[in-house]
Amino acid sequence: MSSAHPTFTGFSRDAIQFLADLAANNERAWFQPRKADYERLLKEPMERLCVALAERFTARDIPLGADPKRSPFRIYRDTRFSRDKSPYKTHLGATFPWIDDAARVGEQAGDGPHGNGGYFSFQPGEMYTGGGMWMPPKPRLDAFRRAIVEDPDGVRAALEDPTFVGWFGAAHGHESLKRVPPGYPPDHPLAELLRWKDVVFGRRLSDDEVCSADLPDLLAEGYAAALPVFRFLATLR
Repeated sequence: MSSAHPTFTGFSRDAIQFLADLAANNERAWFQPRKADYERLLKEPMERLCVALAERFTARDIPLGADPKRSPFRIYRDTRFSRDKSPYKTHLGATFPWIDDAARVGEQAGDGPHGNGGYFSFQPGEMYTGGGMWMPPKPRLDAFRRAIVEDPDGVRAALEDPTFVGWFGAAHGHESLKRVPPGYPPDHPLAELLRWKDVVFGRRLSDDEVCSADLPDLLAEGYAAALPVFRFLATLR
């Protein structure tokens, strides 16, 4: 283990409280004097979690990328086009993209936050792990809908895999159309899926789970259970 990234020992209760306090004091005047606390309580543990996950992914042959520099999202909000000018996010997230055969060694693949992969969110009262294909570009969404029409049994086999459903529950669309889009049969047995704008899944985590040194093993177990879904989504081009 690199000395730059000590062993992950779990997030702390103080980290949860820091984000709760930030939500109540979302301004630079409050955050800047406490930036070192943010780095100690949240940024550095998240980086250690990514290092630990990379080791678990390799050991379990899970083709997801976890990188301490590229996986975590920045806490700073992009407020350029938002009415809400709060400068900071009140949660910390990290993404673990699917790495396909074309990806170079050490390089994360996917389509950024809109690609296929796993996700972890650290937020008071809403700790969460999940993944899928969130708001994908139109060609990939079209490929998903074609797969539903051309191979409904294959789609069911992936999305209804018993181990996956046992861990995460049913996959769903984060957003859906009101009607089946033009060009697709409205009476199709999987018409509900044709209305989806994306394919996502998730599971809430307890504070005890995210504060445990066993969190990397728990997340890796979940992502291993989701492999049938990840593999299916990776075929969509």
